[in-house]
Amino acid sequence: MNSQTYYELYRRSSIGMALTDALDDLISEQRIAPQLAMKILANFDRSITEVLSEKVKARLSFKGHLDTYRFCDEVWTFLIKDVTFKMESTQQVHADKVKIVSCNSKRPGEV
Repeated sequence: MNSQTYYELYRRSSIGMALTDALDDLISEQRIAPQLAMKILANFDRSITEVLSEKVKARLSFKGHLDTYRFCDEVWTFLIKDVTFKMESTQQVHADKVKIVSCNSKRPGEV
């Protein structure tokens, strides 16, 4: 088994939250052990990282006003206001506020 660890940031996505809620329900109904839920979440972290890096090729650009930025533990966090996203198809989407969390594809210390 691969001992590599993955970032847990996708657990706060809508699909990650749905998985966490489902696992919490299964644990509270005593249908699975908490240790199994942790293994499932670790597998989710690995799988979503691999799929997003290998399968998603779409690009977009965005423009907005940087409100706050932070760099802590090798992770950048940007809070941007009045953001316009432009997709490859030239479709544009506007958002009042956006939070972007960015990290290296390799964890600190990995080769």
